[in-house]
Formats: sequence, structure tokens, C-alpha cells
Amino acid sequence: MSRVVHVGAAQLGPISADESRADVVERLIALLRDGATIGCDLVVFPELALTTFFPRWYTDSFDGHDHYYEREMPGPQTQPLFDEAARLNVGFCLGYAELTPQGERFNAYLLVDKRGVAVGKYRKVHIPGHDSDEPWRPFQHLERRYFQESPEGFPVFRAFDGIVGMALCNDRRWSETYRVLGLQAAELILIGYNTPLHYAPDPDQNALQGFHNHLVMQAGAYQNGTWIVGVAKGGIEEGVESLSQTAIISPSGQIVAQTITSGDVLVSARCDLDLCSRYKDTLFDFARYRRPEAYRLITERKGAIAPPQRNKQGAS
Repeated sequence: MSRVVHVGAAQLGPISADESRADVVERLIALLRDGATIGCDLVVFPELALTTFFPRWYTDSFDGHDHYYEREMPGPQTQPLFDEAARLNVGFCLGYAELTPQGERFNAYLLVDKRGVAVGKYRKVHIPGHDSDEPWRPFQHLERRYFQESPEGFPVFRAFDGIVGMALCNDRRWSETYRVLGLQAAELILIGYNTPLHYAPDPDQNALQGFHNHLVMQAGAYQNGTWIVGVAKGGIEEGVESLSQTAIISPSGQIVAQTITSGDVLVSARCDLDLCSRYKDTLFDFARYRRPEAYRLITERKGAIAPPQRNKQGAS
């Protein structure tokens, strides 16, 4: 009998800086109900799904944006989402800013089962952007100021009758993300993102944002024999236009569902987790074909180092 998980990818439109948690949670609940109506087992929300993308603004102190963080999950304002999930018998994955009792700040993703119970948490590993004020930019990308890099890596969790991993935004651009999850036999990888269409360091990449978004996720799905659900918060938020193009991608690397508009919208696919074995047991049979001894530089070296120059006689 096939292990089919009906997954809903719940794209969000913009969230304004002054939009209340209660109003945002109502939007999430509406999408959760849309998923329940069509029989979803799991609804996946994007990165930072409870707030505007606050790292676009600089504050003099590190705690200047702390009102955007969650100190507990669920808390009084988010409990209704958990309660409704349990009532509907639909799980979900939620991105949010986490402030721990120790004062640590993480960009977090929480996996919740059909009982409304958390079964896994991921904290973002690859933190992009910059950590000091750069007023020359039309808007800032200060994730490195307001979030810490996770020391926990990429865990997987047994849930929804399969093996589930998570990642957030910039993580999806790094091949190591998918391979570490693939080496733990991940069958379903959930990815939330907020991706501005304007990239200040190299605006020539602006027109390629949608292409790059799907390129990396499709390659990750195929090369690791896994389903991938990439979910956006897109549209024009506080004057900044961000990518939508939420997609569900099969282990073949093919997109099987995709949004064609911005805003709050849900697309879904019936993800047969047993399809993963067609790739995990053939072309990408890691146990048979991988050569870890040939890949040592991946873990031994952080930055790229070019080989030495050779002189005209061919000696270095």
C-alpha cells in the first residue's frame, strides 16, 4: 500500500508591519481550512509566517525588533492555530522568529502533527545578508544581525508516515542542505522562503530569481530522491516586492503544483513517498555509488582556495 501524504503549500501574501498576530493567525487558519476541505494531511506555511520580514530595517540595538519574536510556541496568540489543526485533523509547518529563554534569536520552522502537537523543530543554518547598517541599499537584509546560525544542523523527523526534513530560504540554495537530509533518508523536505526580487549586491540576478528558486529545489529533489515543498511569502510587502512561485516538486525533479499568483493561496499535491525509492534505490543509491573519501574538502574547507599559479616552465 502506497504511503501518500496530501500536502498543501500555503503561500502567503504580504504582512504589514503593524498587522496583529491575531489577524495573521486568522489568515493561517483560513488556509488550513482550505487544506482540510480538499483532504490535506499537512499544510506548509512559509518562513516568518507570523510577521512582516523585519530584517529589512536596521535598529540601533539588537533587541529593537524583539516584538516580532515568539517567546513560546504555541503562545496565547498562536494557540488557536494549533487548536484548529487538531479539530480539523490536519498537520502544519510554521515559520517564525524564535526568542529563547536564554536570549538566543533563531529563524525557526516547527512541524506539527494532526493532533496539534509539535513533532520537530528546525533552526535556520545558512543565514544570509549582512550584520551592520548599509544605508546605500534600497532596503536592508539584516538577517545576520537579528538571527543566529543554528548549531543543530539538519535533523529529520518521523512524521506523516514518512521521514521529514526542513529548511528555510537561503538553505535551499546550498547543495549540502539536501545531501545531509538525503543521507538521513528524507522523503519530504519542507522549505519556507521570503525572497526579495531585488538583489542589491548584483541586480543582474533580479530577473533570474524565479529560475534560481526552482533550479535549486528541483536539483535537490532529483539528486536525493525526495519530495520538496517550497512555500513563499510573496508580493509587495512594505514596499519590497518578493518572489511567489510556491511549488511542490517530485523526486523526479518535476514541478507537480505551483502557484500562479501572489497573495494568500493554497496549492496541493498527493505526494507518494514510495516514489522516492525509484531514485534512492537506482541512480542515487548512496550506499553503492557515493565516494565520501573523494569529497573531504566539503567538510575540511569553508572558503574556496584556488590552486597555485604555474610558471612558464609548468612548475608551481
